Amino acid sequence: MEVVASIVGSAVEATGRLFCGSLYSMIKSTVKLQSDLDVFDKEMRSLIVLRDDVKDQTELAEKEGKVIRANVIEWLREVDELQLKVKPIEEGMVNGRNLSGCSFNCRKRYRVSREVAEILPEIERLLKDSSFNSGVFYPSRKPRAVEHIPGPSIQAQTTASKSLEKTMSQLYIDEVRRIGIWGMGGIGKTTLVKNLNNELKSASVKSLGIVIWVTVSKNLDLKKVQTQIAERLNLEAKVEETLQGMATRLYQRLEKEEKFLLILDDVWEKIDLDILGVPQPEVHKGCKIILTSRFMEVCREMMTNVEVKMEVLNYEEAWQLFSQIAGDVVGLEQVRPFAEEIVRECSGLPLAIITMGTAMRGKKMIKLWKHALNELRRSVPCMGGVEVKLYMPLKWSYDSLEGNNIKPCFLYCALFPEDFSIEINELVRYWVAEGLIDEQDYEDSVNRGIALIENLKDSCLLEDGSRDGTVKMHDVVRDVAIWIASSSEEGCKSLVRSGIGLSEISVGEFSSSLRRVSFIDNKITRLPDRVIQCSKASTLLLQGNLLLDTVPESFLQGFEALRVLNISGSRIQSLPSSVLQLGDLHALLLRDCFYLEQLPSLGELSRLQVLDLCATRIRELPRGMENLNNLRQLDLSRTHYLKTIQAGIISRLSCLEVLGMTLSAYHLSVKGEVEEEQTSFEELGCLERLLILSIRLDRIPCLSSENVTGINKLRRFQFFIGPTANSLPTRHDKRRVTISGLNLSGEWIGWLLGNASSLVLKNCLGLNEMLEDLVINRVGCFVCLKSLTIASSNSSLRPGGGCAAHSDLLPNLEELHLQDMTYLESISELVGHLGLRFQKLKLIEVTRCSQMKYLISCGHFILTLPNLEVIKVSFCDKLDELFSYHSRQKMYPDPVAPSLRILELKNLPKLRTICRHKETWPCLEQVNVIKCNLLRKPPFTNQSADIMKEIRGESQCWSTLDLHDDRIKSSLQPYFHPAEDESNASQNLWK
Repeated sequence: MEVVASIVGSAVEATGRLFCGSLYSMIKSTVKLQSDLDVFDKEMRSLIVLRDDVKDQTELAEKEGKVIRANVIEWLREVDELQLKVKPIEEGMVNGRNLSGCSFNCRKRYRVSREVAEILPEIERLLKDSSFNSGVFYPSRKPRAVEHIPGPSIQAQTTASKSLEKTMSQLYIDEVRRIGIWGMGGIGKTTLVKNLNNELKSASVKSLGIVIWVTVSKNLDLKKVQTQIAERLNLEAKVEETLQGMATRLYQRLEKEEKFLLILDDVWEKIDLDILGVPQPEVHKGCKIILTSRFMEVCREMMTNVEVKMEVLNYEEAWQLFSQIAGDVVGLEQVRPFAEEIVRECSGLPLAIITMGTAMRGKKMIKLWKHALNELRRSVPCMGGVEVKLYMPLKWSYDSLEGNNIKPCFLYCALFPEDFSIEINELVRYWVAEGLIDEQDYEDSVNRGIALIENLKDSCLLEDGSRDGTVKMHDVVRDVAIWIASSSEEGCKSLVRSGIGLSEISVGEFSSSLRRVSFIDNKITRLPDRVIQCSKASTLLLQGNLLLDTVPESFLQGFEALRVLNISGSRIQSLPSSVLQLGDLHALLLRDCFYLEQLPSLGELSRLQVLDLCATRIRELPRGMENLNNLRQLDLSRTHYLKTIQAGIISRLSCLEVLGMTLSAYHLSVKGEVEEEQTSFEELGCLERLLILSIRLDRIPCLSSENVTGINKLRRFQFFIGPTANSLPTRHDKRRVTISGLNLSGEWIGWLLGNASSLVLKNCLGLNEMLEDLVINRVGCFVCLKSLTIASSNSSLRPGGGCAAHSDLLPNLEELHLQDMTYLESISELVGHLGLRFQKLKLIEVTRCSQMKYLISCGHFILTLPNLEVIKVSFCDKLDELFSYHSRQKMYPDPVAPSLRILELKNLPKLRTICRHKETWPCLEQVNVIKCNLLRKPPFTNQSADIMKEIRGESQCWSTLDLHDDRIKSSLQPYFHPAEDESNASQNLWK
């Protein structure tokens, strides 16, 4: 080809010189066109492959909450624009492949040749720019210097305040690098350093850099300590990473901090900073360390420069604290002498004072005070030393617990590791299985359990955990509970070895008198292959031993009285047949046993009430399941390999109250479409006691009135309908329906809307038709629905043919989420369809609606949004304003959203207006505005600083922000936090 091209080119060149230079250039270019087109085609294909790969990366990063870099977004935009320019050329390439043919016009070939020559360098540039050496997304945002840590104030306690002042003064002495705070358990060390941490947040205190808080606990786990430090630094903690690998990354990250203060709370033994990955303070001059410990020896081993010993409260402080907790009753003439003696018995220990004060709060009977004092004086734990002063009042607090089975319920909490946040639902499940709570229905049992927990919290024996729905024990309270349980002769004797790093179990620790045994969260690799004589044990907890892969046949044979067996989170692949000898077993928990494929026939476990197979590898239900007549809870969630549930098994579980199949591979079919011998949706109608249901369905079932009645009886349900129906949890999951990948035209979902509290419609066709059908065939309004999500839809949602509702069909809607709506121009389209008034709407969240021009038009339907608290809008390229006022209505309430607290606006390149001129939002406390380049008027007034908590935006724009009043900006300055990590710092926030 090149030889032919050369010969032809020479001839053309000679001829061209005879006639016309321009004609010569044209012919020469067309001869090269075939070669250029080949290069062009190859390079363009490479560019599209790269573009698709980058898009995949950005979509995944956005799902993980990460912010895409501006240059990546710009590159993707340029590639898309280039593809539009290239498309006409590619369409013509099919006809132009045979360039030697006389049918291909010479002038047209010359034009194409020029276009290709112009575009090729642009393709090459984009290919060169696709490396993105800095990554596709921004790293995690820079952590705040100090995070507020909730805790009681010591401002009124002179003794503790003096210790705080001493510690603070030592912090600013250059030579002092390490400070140790020590004292007995319950004396207030943690409270002191919490107050110190929060004091450092004050603008009037000299900065020590970032303050990193770490809870260490008795059983030192360096990996957990490393994880806490990493999370505080927004550094990814990798589960599979070695201790040394994490230490190296932590060291490199901390070296970059000019200053930092590391607070190590509750240290029981020496911590090697080098192994941990923390620079030595003597080497890194900006590093300082504070540690708290019960032992002076630990301070010495950690080479502290200064030790601050925590002293107990003096009598006046102790009395003031006790009076505050116990209430006005201590002022009664007859009560006060006993109250004063109780305070003296507490010996100035804050935890003891709080515990006793809580127990006696509001009690006026003198006999109760006499009894409390006498019991407090008589309580003598079987140990000496300073801990006796703490254990006596806590033991008395335990002894004074009143209520059915509340004492064993309290002692049960000590089975979990130190500083462990216990799921309340899990705890209640144990209590019910143990018989500590009456066997009521599931929800009533949970409510009874919550009441018990609140009682224990009121007695300062339990406290809130680190997450919602959890509780935990103070470590000193747990020590007392373990001491009580280990020596109890009241049927609660326990062996607790949880969370202490054991690799194997010592047979010698077991005895026939034990009632409960816990080896939670250890590193046990194997269990004793012999019979363990533990004939009275009702609970055996082995969960969280990630390396355990086998349960020997003989191991369980000595546990014939077990009611609770938990082996969750292990690597076991099967259970021994000896489990069938546990005739009194009430709860068998195998959650997150990812390798568990087979179970023996469970038909002999006739008393089994709870079976948790969540996230196991089972392919079908165990044999004999239909004989579990007492089974009340069955969890098959995340059973990604479950393919078969034989017809008749589920319907025979007559006591079933809870059936969970969220994210299971098994889809229930509807009647008439079910495969032979497979269970169907209609089969669930036989479960008269069913209260909580989570299932996946192939399609929307047509329900009979009997079926609808059955659904109405459910207290909670989640239906995932369609081949791809899955969704993240929301606040309104109590009765949730998710429909994905279906054509809704011709489908009736009125029965779903009539019962659901949350509806998610994702990637569904026929939305307009479905909405029109609702309007035409509705019977009343759908009062239950509180959350509506519509995602990935090509429907415009415009009402047509007079099918707009005349009254609000969703009068109690509180949340509206719209995502990836291709043609949606305004929420008002949905408003018009369903007659929405949004009188109870609290949250609007809109993202990636490319045609949206404004959120809502204020006028005929909506004049005000009285309860709207949160607006979140992002990646809407055409959005010009939040609220449109184009109707004939001249007077609008001021403001339209009087309750708005949180405003988040991100990547809205055409947004100009947030609100009307001089409109005030009196409740606005959090503003986050990123890459809204045309926005000129922030919604701030002279009163904004009174309630503002946080403003996020680009620093460069904040410094040049014109608020027409310097006092407004000055008053808001403390609340501003730069957001360079969330957007390109060169972009303008407000011009």
